[in-house]
Amino acid sequence: MTGGDEMKKKELATFAGGCFWCVEAVCERVPGVASVVSGYAGGHVDNPTYEQVCSGTTGHAEVAQIAFDPEVVSYEDLLRLFWQAHDPTTLNRQGSDVGTQYRSAIFTHSEEQRVAAERSRADAQKQFADPIVTEILPLGRFFPAEDYHQDYYRNHTAAPYCLFVIRPKLKKLNMD
Repeated sequence: MTGGDEMKKKELATFAGGCFWCVEAVCERVPGVASVVSGYAGGHVDNPTYEQVCSGTTGHAEVAQIAFDPEVVSYEDLLRLFWQAHDPTTLNRQGSDVGTQYRSAIFTHSEEQRVAAERSRADAQKQFADPIVTEILPLGRFFPAEDYHQDYYRNHTAAPYCLFVIRPKLKKLNMD
């Protein structure tokens, strides 16, 4: 298979489910996921820094952009995992992470993804007593986060956030 053929098989999904370190750690364990890049989307500032995003003034959410092979894992499968991996009923927060940058959102790459995300949100609502507040929006621009945010869990498994937030989430999902 040539490199071009291999690239044709890859699709992208972009999810915001709280801290991008958590979303990244979950998604990179899924068979069929080729790569996960932590970054920022949904805001109005070009090339924002982590500090700017954390200030809550840029409008960006912390996101993970997932490159996946749809012949191995479907977009719908990734959506089902997304609903399980975070609490989509809390507005602008996940646990102790609070602010618009931690909102729940699905940034779609196509009309097909938008339709699938809307359908998936309606199906997922049956699992939650409170209303799902997850936004479904077309992806504008994606900005990769700084290098020190990439592969965070893999590179910092002993860090307190990894021990007390990410590891329990992975255990809950039977991924660790």
